[in-house]
Amino acid sequence: MAEAAGDPVVGYVRVSTEEQGDLGAGLEAQRQAILTTCRARGWRLLGLHEDVASGKALANRPGLEAALATVRRGEAGGLVVAKLDRLSRSVIDAAQTIERARQEGWNLVALDLGVDFSTAAGTAMAQMTAVFAELERRLIGERTRAALAVKRAQGVRLGRPPEVTPDTAATILRLHRAHWTATKIARHLEAEGVPAPRGGPRWHVATVARLIARTGGRLRRGRPPRPRGARPLS
Repeated sequence: MAEAAGDPVVGYVRVSTEEQGDLGAGLEAQRQAILTTCRARGWRLLGLHEDVASGKALANRPGLEAALATVRRGEAGGLVVAKLDRLSRSVIDAAQTIERARQEGWNLVALDLGVDFSTAAGTAMAQMTAVFAELERRLIGERTRAALAVKRAQGVRLGRPPEVTPDTAATILRLHRAHWTATKIARHLEAEGVPAPRGGPRWHVATVARLIARTGGRLRRGRPPRPRGARPLS
């Protein structure tokens, strides 16, 4: 995992959309920091990938995806960033990337914090980052639980709203008890113009079956017996 002179690495730089006014200077400062370090340590820089995107999440960043793909294919032994928050503003996401690098056998170097698996001090800094990530997870959990407790005390109903109105649920269960299949019920609801759970006109058979199960009905399969004297429901 420790890079030696001549070992290949890949660089990554990022600015957020809010920083576009200083876009050129921000990216160039990061590039220069990475280039200077590579020259000083004798690393061979294969390329510099960049993104103009928020650092709140790791997803939807093609530059980062390309850089990570390079190290995972074994073409480069390490990924170098000027600052850890250029990789991610989330300590949790950064720690997960550090742990992935350790498990997969490639190095992650964050120049501002000294994260670097090729040195003892850098490895210790990586471990400290993981500790603070766990602290952040716990604090988020505590804040969430406290906020929910306040909402409950205020009488706010939490959780997902009902999928359908009580009248629609009663109609589905009544048709089911009259030996209608879930498919026939779904088509009937569409014909009657009853809104589906998400407000659209289309009723899925699986949705009807789930509602029947929730209301205590037993899903009927196959061709049902034709009910005698069944009255059409409005």
